[in-house]
Amino acid sequence: MATYRTFEQHLDPKEGPKRILSLDGGGLRGMMTVQVLKKIEKVLQDRFDDRNMRLCNYFDLIAGTSTGAIIAAGLSKGMTVEEVDGHYRKLGDKVFKRSFWRRGVVIERYDADAVAKSLGEVLGTKTIKDTDFHTGLLVVTKRLDSGSTWSLTNNPDARYFKANPERPQTIPNGEYPLWQVVRASTAAPTFFAGEAISIHSDETKERKDTVGLFIDGGVSPHNNPSLQALIVATMEGYKFGWKAGADKILLVSVGTGKADAGVDLSSRVTDAAAAQAVLALKNLMEDCGDLVETVMQWISKPTPTAREIDREIGTAGPVLGGGSGMLTYHRYNAMFTAEWFEKAGLDVGEAVDAEYLTNMQEMDRPQNLDRLARLGAAVAEKQVDIAHFPKAFDDGVRLC
Repeated sequence: MATYRTFEQHLDPKEGPKRILSLDGGGLRGMMTVQVLKKIEKVLQDRFDDRNMRLCNYFDLIAGTSTGAIIAAGLSKGMTVEEVDGHYRKLGDKVFKRSFWRRGVVIERYDADAVAKSLGEVLGTKTIKDTDFHTGLLVVTKRLDSGSTWSLTNNPDARYFKANPERPQTIPNGEYPLWQVVRASTAAPTFFAGEAISIHSDETKERKDTVGLFIDGGVSPHNNPSLQALIVATMEGYKFGWKAGADKILLVSVGTGKADAGVDLSSRVTDAAAAQAVLALKNLMEDCGDLVETVMQWISKPTPTAREIDREIGTAGPVLGGGSGMLTYHRYNAMFTAEWFEKAGLDVGEAVDAEYLTNMQEMDRPQNLDRLARLGAAVAEKQVDIAHFPKAFDDGVRLC
């Protein structure tokens, strides 16, 4: 039986090179992500001639925002992609049940307790420090009451992971239940209520901020957590201490489809001001996503998966500062435009017309899961290539 890196070895900066998997938010469009991951898992199993190999055996850090956090958590705990697929479908059917009384303006559209229960059933109720991880995990969420983005990891060396004698009132991140951290990252405004996490002890009654209110990490600049994952892995403050370099870090990023900014998805909102607010937030998130992709392509080794950001800057080259770049980077995604589908030549088993494009951009329709799965499989077939996983990064994956 093959032996792979332990959890400690995955995080150890001396054990290189490093491989990062980054998973976008996007509601139930995460079903596309799952299909791409199936292809990645298969090509790696072929590479290492091991049908039992899992993504947690290859990647040293798996980062996720919102729906990507759900998938990332499952993978980091050692699940196969097929297992994640099964849980994901059940979660979609249980959670996204529409009600006449829930319109998403005064009352959130969906029951957050249903999400909490489902996540607890899949991920367990242990804290991050007590959970049996197979590899590194990064979950991006937004603390609404302080306006700060939180990057929560299972790195025992992280600054706030363990109790600090100098700040005894602070509840360390390692004490947070994994399901609750993931639930916080998925608490999309108007869809689900925020998640209250105890962050300070109230034993002395001296602090008012004993609880933090957390919402979807997609409301931060990191709905695509690729750049944040690189920052966490290499910036000293996060205590991973990994070295940057095109031959030292491989980062694979998987999207949930890029929405067409020209498509109005606000038809369910009747108030004009509310509709404009929804569209503004949607476009701001798309702008953040474009910026992340621009920076990632700009600082990485030239990649065949790079997309044209816009007609002026193209694929965002040459590499910043010259040289070979800070990392090797690949991005898999779909664009919800007729032009993109025509150029890509994807076979999704049905006509790609305006109705299809509009419908597939919805993030909360379980009825779309099979169609999203077909789209994700088609994207994976066209885009994922074993050449994107250079043999130079095989070093240290399998120990025997």
